[in-house]
Amino acid sequence: MARTVTALRFQKRKKNRVNVYLDGQFAFGLAAIEAVRLRVGQTLSDEDIARLQRQDGIERAHERALNFLSYRPRSEAEVRRNLHKKNVEDEVVEVVVERLTRAGLLDDREFARYWVENRLQFNPRGARVLRQELWQRGVPASIIADTLAGLDEEVAARKAADAGARRLAHLEPRDFRRRLGAYLARRGFSYAVIETLVEEMLEAACCEASSDIESEE
Repeated sequence: MARTVTALRFQKRKKNRVNVYLDGQFAFGLAAIEAVRLRVGQTLSDEDIARLQRQDGIERAHERALNFLSYRPRSEAEVRRNLHKKNVEDEVVEVVVERLTRAGLLDDREFARYWVENRLQFNPRGARVLRQELWQRGVPASIIADTLAGLDEEVAARKAADAGARRLAHLEPRDFRRRLGAYLARRGFSYAVIETLVEEMLEAACCEASSDIESEE
């Protein structure tokens, strides 16, 4: 059944969207970039209307995905989960994911690299925890393995141990060992790395304490 476009009006709250009126009644909204192809008096078939509504659904889902990506890089699985949570149809999700991938905005390998580098810089983690975090975000196992292959866990553990040791330097040796060891274990570092670093940090803390005492005398 053919229907006639009787009005095209910009939405008050979203200036980049246009309300489309058919036969004198509001019918649906469109992104302004799609609405420019319409004109008052134009006749639309049922197929035309369905096509416009489907395209608008894709554009709205794409905007949601871009907003989701604006806070930080995301894995493909995270974007899919977010769109599904918004009740976006599977077919539309596929179109949006493909579009984002082509634009270079979705790349699980780049995301995994970003995640590991960000962790190592601001909040060091061991390979075990990093692997779990990436898996929870839907990164494929092969990409996780490749990303963590070059990880120098000792360097990451030393950075974490330095920060932890400063906070625990006032403790007795037994408590220092226990607390720092637990701190590093929670961050996914191996026992072999932890054992060596804890003793090294304890020795450094004791030497610093001795130097402070001597300087006071």
